[in-house]
Amino acid sequence: MKESVKSFHDLIVWQKAHNLVLQVYKDTASFPSEEKFGITSQIRRAAISVPANIVEGHARRSRKEFLNFLNIAHGSLEELKYLLLLSRELNYLDENEYSEYSMITTEVSKILYGFKKSLES
Repeated sequence: MKESVKSFHDLIVWQKAHNLVLQVYKDTASFPSEEKFGITSQIRRAAISVPANIVEGHARRSRKEFLNFLNIAHGSLEELKYLLLLSRELNYLDENEYSEYSMITTEVSKILYGFKKSLES
């Protein structure tokens, strides 16, 4: 791992993913109450999984394990993308909210991909 990264807080990918979680919590607060244990819970778990796996991988201090956790984070991000699409189609998110999430998740995905590639080389 690179010496300049002493804490997961230093990782741009973690910062972006963490901000995504905060936004998800804010927006899902207005989802229907009957979805509390359904899509609201699932979307929050998927969102949290992204930065949480980045943190756990970073803590392992092994490049191989870190890459594994980054792959898990990427899978959770893809799950989140689907759940956001479903939320849009169920009219829990409006088109503007969904478009914003689409831009953010694409950005996190690109940063995550680039970060994984840099660790692989």
